[in-house]
Amino acid sequence: MLGLLLLGLLGAWALYQRQTINEVALDIPYKISERLERLWEIAQESLKDKKYLRAEKALLTILRVDERNATAYNRLGILYAKQQAYEDAIECFEIAQSLEPSASSLHNVGLIYFETEQYEKAALAFEQAMAMEEVLAARHIAYAKVQEKLGNDRKMITSLERAMELEKNPQTMTILADAYDRTGQEEQAAELRKKASNMTVPKGAPKRVKQPRKVVM
Repeated sequence: MLGLLLLGLLGAWALYQRQTINEVALDIPYKISERLERLWEIAQESLKDKKYLRAEKALLTILRVDERNATAYNRLGILYAKQQAYEDAIECFEIAQSLEPSASSLHNVGLIYFETEQYEKAALAFEQAMAMEEVLAARHIAYAKVQEKLGNDRKMITSLERAMELEKNPQTMTILADAYDRTGQEEQAAELRKKASNMTVPKGAPKRVKQPRKVVM
Protein backbone atom coordinates (compact mmCIF):
# COMPACT_ATOMS: atom_id res chain seq x y z
CA MET A 1 0.00 0.00 0.00
CA LEU A 2 2.78 2.34 0.96
CA GLY A 3 4.57 1.46 -2.28
CA LEU A 4 1.51 2.32 -4.33
CA LEU A 5 1.18 5.65 -2.48
CA LEU A 6 4.82 6.49 -3.19
CA LEU A 7 4.40 5.63 -6.86
CA GLY A 8 1.36 7.85 -7.01
CA LEU A 9 3.23 10.74 -5.41
CA LEU A 10 6.17 10.27 -7.76
CA GLY A 11 3.83 10.26 -10.75
CA ALA A 12 2.17 13.44 -9.59
CA TRP A 13 5.58 15.05 -9.00
CA ALA A 14 6.75 14.02 -12.49
CA LEU A 15 3.58 15.44 -14.04
CA TYR A 16 4.07 18.69 -12.12
CA GLN A 17 7.66 18.86 -13.30
CA ARG A 18 6.64 18.36 -16.96
CA GLN A 19 4.15 21.18 -16.66
CA THR A 20 6.76 23.41 -15.09
CA ILE A 21 9.25 22.65 -17.86
CA ASN A 22 6.60 23.38 -20.50
CA GLU A 23 5.78 26.68 -18.83
CA VAL A 24 9.46 27.62 -18.76
CA ALA A 25 9.83 26.68 -22.43
CA LEU A 26 6.88 28.89 -23.34
CA ASP A 27 8.33 31.72 -21.26
CA ILE A 28 11.71 31.70 -23.05
CA PRO A 29 10.55 33.44 -26.29
CA TYR A 30 8.86 36.14 -24.20
CA LYS A 31 12.02 36.77 -22.20
CA ILE A 32 14.12 36.91 -25.37
CA SER A 33 11.64 39.32 -26.94
CA GLU A 34 11.69 41.47 -23.81
CA ARG A 35 15.49 41.54 -23.80
CA LEU A 36 15.67 42.43 -27.50
CA GLU A 37 13.21 45.26 -26.96
CA ARG A 38 15.39 46.64 -24.18
CA LEU A 39 18.51 46.33 -26.35
CA TRP A 40 16.74 48.30 -29.11
CA GLU A 41 15.95 51.05 -26.63
CA ILE A 42 19.58 51.16 -25.49
CA ALA A 43 20.83 51.27 -29.10
CA GLN A 44 18.45 54.08 -30.10
CA GLU A 45 19.12 56.16 -27.00
CA SER A 46 22.89 55.66 -27.34
CA LEU A 47 22.90 56.67 -31.02
CA LYS A 48 20.93 59.79 -30.15
CA ASP A 49 23.34 60.64 -27.31
CA LYS A 50 26.39 59.78 -29.47
CA LYS A 51 27.41 56.98 -27.11
CA TYR A 52 28.60 54.90 -30.02
CA LEU A 53 30.41 52.12 -28.16
CA ARG A 54 27.32 51.38 -26.05
CA ALA A 55 25.11 51.45 -29.15
CA GLU A 56 27.47 49.11 -31.01
CA LYS A 57 27.48 46.58 -28.14
CA ALA A 58 23.68 46.59 -28.02
CA LEU A 59 23.33 46.11 -31.78
CA LEU A 60 25.92 43.34 -31.92
CA THR A 61 24.13 41.57 -29.07
CA ILE A 62 20.88 41.80 -31.02
CA LEU A 63 22.60 40.28 -34.06
CA ARG A 64 23.98 37.42 -31.98
CA VAL A 65 20.40 36.52 -31.09
CA ASP A 66 18.86 37.38 -34.47
CA GLU A 67 21.58 37.23 -37.11
CA ARG A 68 19.18 38.05 -39.97
CA ASN A 69 17.90 41.29 -38.49
CA ALA A 70 18.18 43.75 -41.38
CA THR A 71 17.17 46.74 -39.24
CA ALA A 72 20.00 46.05 -36.79
CA TYR A 73 22.49 45.94 -39.66
CA ASN A 74 21.10 49.24 -40.95
CA ARG A 75 21.49 50.89 -37.56
CA LEU A 76 24.99 49.47 -37.23
CA GLY A 77 25.83 50.90 -40.64
CA ILE A 78 24.57 54.31 -39.54
CA LEU A 79 26.69 54.06 -36.39
CA TYR A 80 29.85 53.23 -38.37
CA ALA A 81 29.12 55.99 -40.89
CA LYS A 82 28.85 58.54 -38.08
CA GLN A 83 32.33 57.43 -36.96
CA GLN A 84 33.60 57.62 -40.56
CA ALA A 85 34.30 53.87 -40.59
CA TYR A 86 32.98 53.82 -44.13
CA GLU A 87 34.04 50.32 -45.18
CA ASP A 88 32.32 48.78 -42.17
CA ALA A 89 29.26 50.94 -42.80
CA ILE A 90 29.01 49.84 -46.44
CA GLU A 91 29.35 46.19 -45.43
CA CYS A 92 26.51 46.54 -42.93
CA PHE A 93 24.23 48.29 -45.42
CA GLU A 94 24.95 45.68 -48.08
CA ILE A 95 24.13 42.85 -45.66
CA ALA A 96 20.91 44.63 -44.71
CA GLN A 97 20.10 45.02 -48.39
CA SER A 98 20.66 41.32 -49.06
CA LEU A 99 18.40 40.36 -46.15
CA GLU A 100 15.65 42.90 -46.72
CA PRO A 101 15.98 45.04 -49.88
CA SER A 102 15.13 48.69 -49.25
CA ALA A 103 15.65 52.02 -50.96
CA SER A 104 16.90 53.48 -47.69
CA SER A 105 19.84 51.04 -47.45
CA LEU A 106 20.84 51.71 -51.05
CA HIS A 107 20.55 55.46 -50.54
CA ASN A 108 22.81 55.24 -47.49
CA VAL A 109 25.39 53.27 -49.47
CA GLY A 110 25.24 55.96 -52.16
CA LEU A 111 25.83 58.71 -49.62
CA ILE A 112 28.91 56.94 -48.26
CA TYR A 113 30.31 56.37 -51.75
CA PHE A 114 29.70 60.08 -52.44
CA GLU A 115 31.46 61.04 -49.21
CA THR A 116 34.47 58.92 -50.18
CA GLU A 117 34.47 60.31 -53.75
CA GLN A 118 33.54 56.99 -55.38
CA TYR A 119 31.09 58.73 -57.67
CA GLU A 120 30.40 55.94 -60.18
CA LYS A 121 29.46 53.57 -57.35
CA ALA A 122 27.40 56.32 -55.71
CA ALA A 123 25.48 56.90 -58.94
CA LEU A 124 24.71 53.19 -59.26
CA ALA A 125 23.49 52.97 -55.66
CA PHE A 126 21.22 56.00 -56.09
CA GLU A 127 19.85 54.62 -59.36
CA GLN A 128 18.99 51.35 -57.63
CA ALA A 129 17.36 53.24 -54.76
CA MET A 130 15.27 55.33 -57.14
CA ALA A 131 14.22 52.21 -59.05
CA MET A 132 12.66 50.99 -55.79
CA GLU A 133 11.32 54.34 -54.56
CA GLU A 134 11.65 57.44 -56.69
CA VAL A 135 9.04 59.73 -55.16
CA LEU A 136 11.41 61.43 -52.69
CA ALA A 137 12.94 64.67 -53.94
CA ALA A 138 16.01 64.12 -51.75
CA ARG A 139 16.96 61.02 -53.77
CA HIS A 140 16.98 63.00 -57.00
CA ILE A 141 18.94 65.86 -55.45
CA ALA A 142 21.56 63.41 -54.17
CA TYR A 143 21.77 61.79 -57.61
CA ALA A 144 22.12 65.23 -59.22
CA LYS A 145 25.07 66.04 -56.95
CA VAL A 146 26.81 62.85 -58.08
CA GLN A 147 26.16 63.61 -61.75
CA GLU A 148 27.59 67.10 -61.25
CA LYS A 149 30.78 65.54 -59.88
CA LEU A 150 30.88 63.20 -62.88
CA GLY A 151 30.43 66.12 -65.26
CA ASN A 152 27.06 64.90 -66.58
CA ASP A 153 25.23 68.23 -66.67
CA ARG A 154 22.20 66.93 -68.57
CA LYS A 155 21.55 64.16 -66.05
CA MET A 156 22.08 66.64 -63.22
CA ILE A 157 19.49 69.04 -64.64
CA THR A 158 16.99 66.27 -65.40
CA SER A 159 17.25 64.91 -61.88
CA LEU A 160 16.80 68.34 -60.29
CA GLU A 161 13.82 69.05 -62.52
CA ARG A 162 12.26 65.81 -61.28
CA ALA A 163 12.99 66.83 -57.68
CA MET A 164 11.16 70.10 -58.28
CA GLU A 165 8.19 68.24 -59.73
CA LEU A 166 8.00 66.14 -56.58
CA GLU A 167 8.48 69.02 -54.13
CA LYS A 168 7.83 72.36 -55.74
CA ASN A 169 9.01 74.77 -53.09
CA PRO A 170 11.44 77.72 -53.01
CA GLN A 171 14.37 75.54 -52.02
CA THR A 172 14.11 73.00 -54.85
CA MET A 173 13.52 75.84 -57.30
CA THR A 174 16.61 77.67 -56.06
CA ILE A 175 18.76 74.52 -56.28
CA LEU A 176 17.62 74.03 -59.86
CA ALA A 177 18.19 77.73 -60.65
CA ASP A 178 21.77 77.43 -59.36
CA ALA A 179 22.27 74.44 -61.62
CA TYR A 180 20.89 76.38 -64.58
CA ASP A 181 23.40 79.15 -63.83
CA ARG A 182 26.30 76.69 -63.71
CA THR A 183 25.31 75.27 -67.09
CA GLY A 184 24.93 78.64 -68.81
CA GLN A 185 21.13 78.80 -68.74
CA GLU A 186 20.89 82.22 -67.13
CA GLU A 187 17.43 83.11 -68.45
CA GLN A 188 15.85 79.94 -67.06
CA ALA A 189 17.67 80.54 -63.78
CA ALA A 190 16.42 84.12 -63.47
CA GLU A 191 12.86 83.11 -64.30
CA LEU A 192 12.92 80.30 -61.76
CA ARG A 193 14.31 82.54 -59.03
CA LYS A 194 11.56 85.06 -59.72
CA LYS A 195 8.94 82.34 -59.34
CA ALA A 196 10.59 81.12 -56.15
CA SER A 197 10.63 84.61 -54.61
CA ASN A 198 6.93 85.11 -55.40
CA MET A 199 5.92 81.67 -54.25
CA THR A 200 3.80 81.25 -51.15
CA VAL A 201 4.28 77.86 -49.53
CA PRO A 202 0.93 76.38 -48.39
CA LYS A 203 0.52 76.03 -44.65
CA GLY A 204 1.84 72.68 -43.48
CA ALA A 205 3.84 72.02 -46.66
CA PRO A 206 7.63 71.55 -46.32
CA LYS A 207 9.56 74.72 -47.09
CA ARG A 208 12.82 72.88 -47.49
CA VAL A 209 13.95 69.51 -48.75
CA LYS A 210 16.12 67.68 -46.27
CA GLN A 211 19.58 67.79 -47.78
CA PRO A 212 20.99 64.30 -48.43
CA ARG A 213 24.45 64.99 -47.03
CA LYS A 214 24.42 62.44 -44.25
CA VAL A 215 23.37 58.86 -43.82
CA VAL A 216 19.66 58.76 -43.14
CA MET A 217 17.83 56.73 -40.50
